[in-house]
Amino acid sequence: MKNLKYLFLIIGFTLAGCSDLEEEPIGLLSPEGFFQTPGDIQTAVDGAFTHAINEKFWGRKLSIALMLRSDMVNLQSDQTRRVEMNEFTTLASNGMLTEYWLKAYQGIAAANLAIAGAENVVASDELKNPVTAQAYFIRAFYYFHLVRQFGGLPYVDAPIEDAEAAAAIVRTPADEVYAQILSDLAFAKQWLPDTQTSRAIPAKSAASAYIALVHLTRGDYQDAYNEATEIIDNKATYDLDLEPNFQNLFNADAIDSSKEPIFSIDYNNVEAPDNAYDQIAPMTGIRGDDRNEGGGWSVAVPTLAVYDTWPAGDYRRAVSFDEEASISGTIEPFTNFTVSGHVHAANQPYIGKYTRFPGEFARGNARATSTNPSMMRYAEVLLIAAEAAVELGNNAEAVTYINEVRARARMGGETVTGANVPVSFAPSAVPADISGTVTVNDVLEERRFEFAFEGKRWYDIARRRIGAEVFGASGLEGEKPFFTDVDYLLPLPGDELERNPNLTQNPGY
Repeated sequence: MKNLKYLFLIIGFTLAGCSDLEEEPIGLLSPEGFFQTPGDIQTAVDGAFTHAINEKFWGRKLSIALMLRSDMVNLQSDQTRRVEMNEFTTLASNGMLTEYWLKAYQGIAAANLAIAGAENVVASDELKNPVTAQAYFIRAFYYFHLVRQFGGLPYVDAPIEDAEAAAAIVRTPADEVYAQILSDLAFAKQWLPDTQTSRAIPAKSAASAYIALVHLTRGDYQDAYNEATEIIDNKATYDLDLEPNFQNLFNADAIDSSKEPIFSIDYNNVEAPDNAYDQIAPMTGIRGDDRNEGGGWSVAVPTLAVYDTWPAGDYRRAVSFDEEASISGTIEPFTNFTVSGHVHAANQPYIGKYTRFPGEFARGNARATSTNPSMMRYAEVLLIAAEAAVELGNNAEAVTYINEVRARARMGGETVTGANVPVSFAPSAVPADISGTVTVNDVLEERRFEFAFEGKRWYDIARRRIGAEVFGASGLEGEKPFFTDVDYLLPLPGDELERNPNLTQNPGY
């Protein structure tokens, strides 16, 4: 019975427990007893990764929140929690942030259990550390999202075995959280193998790429450059490269054979139960579209300016947007999308990355896609190196890395069967190679096009502190009058503060 608790309850956990903590303290588990072999460590590690694919984390709550807080996606519906995210009026009770906060800490708790349990496994470091390194990696992954969203936060690095101790946890300053993240990633890089059987299992390159991104986020440009270029110089060892066809990065039937993903979360090859699936495709899909058993829900939709400011000859624009839809059996241009008759439909291009090829396990409206979305891919390593090179005054290398990404975009892609409105794009001269002096803004613009709607843009805005510019009257979404510097961080969930009076709220909330 004790083993079953480990297997199925890894781990339900809030920082100070939940309202029925005394009745069922499922977060208060000891690693003693269950962990006997490296396989037992892997069981706990798998539980830690599972929380990322839940609807409350990347499956909808966090991914859509990141889109709405960027300058590239507007809200087409009127649900209060989403309005708050979109307009920067977020309250501490907002269900979007409270739910992904909880899921992140559940994943962290499961990783902590695996790390602590590994201490009880009698095996050589060569056998158990590569498995334990996965736990260090995913713990860093969750904390990296949290610290960028909330700043200083409760840092927990061991299983919680005492409810009173949990209630006494305080906020750890952001700088210290980042230091712990880098420490975890360093352990992961040391022990993870060069390659794995799946990109959803972190390899050495995944740890290294996140080290580079953490340094870039912190403004440690030399370290970011060193880490990113190490990956670039060893891409053959890590079995990495750019995917020739940009569309394949968002095709459930093609992504698993691509060399570009460095770390993905795994929705594939399983009939997803309960909420262990993603809803990004329906959240961003077109109302009334014949694809995917009725199309999408028209929630997160780019403004027309996002589309208009993107060069038309760039294949990435064609992949990133749905410019046509099949509505009642007729192919309609985006200027006629409201023919669907739904109040939330809009006559503008929608996000196309997630709706065309959701895979065999997709349910109605393309829920439960079997695509494995990339959290980190090789193109990002190139652009991390480019941005760091700009900051270090190495213009020639910045040009080289940006142009490598642009060259792939110019390759276009063939029509892929299986989509109602497929994309076919001949090789193009757009985007042309960049030349002359490269600026940070050039790199940010390249990131905007390359990673559109992938949850990267808000983090770029926040780390570069360009909110006043992009949310001003000339921004892609027009003026966001409620945005202030306070909004670079979200409020800590109010119920966490109620449970633990030692926690303090972010300024301005």
